Amino acid sequence: MYLHLGQDVLIKKDDIIGIFDMETSTIAKATRNYLADSQKTGKVVTVSMEMPKSFVLCCNRKTHKITVYVSQISTSTLLKRTVYLEAIYNV
Repeated sequence: MYLHLGQDVLIKKDDIIGIFDMETSTIAKATRNYLADSQKTGKVVTVSMEMPKSFVLCCNRKTHKITVYVSQISTSTLLKRTVYLEAIYNV
């Protein structure tokens, strides 16, 4: 199954490590440093130029490549989308 992060970006649900709220999670200096380092090393994919509300940390199961997707969609909406997908496919 895939999760739509906005624009034309879809990610495999199995690759998701975590979905984080941009406002509350970036209070911690460690998180800010991680995001800055990820940006410098080219691991960040910005989904939209709108104000970011969340970021999704993913790891490709085959290549073990880490990618951070920055999205304008809130964490609650992304969570609802994952629950909706599970309800459809588990019927």
